[in-house]
Amino acid sequence: MMPDACANLAEADRIAVILGLCHVPVLVIGAVALAAHRYVRATLDIDLGVNVAVSRMKEIEERLRTEGYTTILHEPDGDDPLGGVIDISGPAGLIQIVNFGDRFPAVIQDALEGEVIHARTDLSLRVIPLPQLVVLKLYAGGLKSLADCTELLRRNPEADLEGIGKLCRKYRIKGWKRVLAELE
Repeated sequence: MMPDACANLAEADRIAVILGLCHVPVLVIGAVALAAHRYVRATLDIDLGVNVAVSRMKEIEERLRTEGYTTILHEPDGDDPLGGVIDISGPAGLIQIVNFGDRFPAVIQDALEGEVIHARTDLSLRVIPLPQLVVLKLYAGGLKSLADCTELLRRNPEADLEGIGKLCRKYRIKGWKRVLAELE
């Protein structure tokens, strides 16, 4: 059975409010963020990016459980590019809290200080701005992420390519030149 996208987005907004009460700001990342920036592709989940110390992920998981959610915490190992992931399953579908804290926190912090884009006008849930979304996709690596970046920028011809390039250099992210070559 396919998840109910509207119900899942509303549930993600509720989770973001709960995390906000724990002083954990949240941004929509992943395929839903791509869609908010004019590139719609299939997805079965909603990814929420956070920036917390890895040690706080258990606390967050416990808080979500007290709120009635079914959760699984995937703790990182030393080589993991992420600071842990919490899977939250429910009738509306899967929501994942993806932590960049202790790994790549600056991109989430910068995004939170940037443009405010809401997932839907009736929700408080924020979407990561386009430049940081490109950086996160390149950070993820792989051919699919490169293809996502290229298609995302094709659908946003007004994007500040020079600014995104500066951001990639600031974070020492590889792959930007390949994206530019694909755009030509």
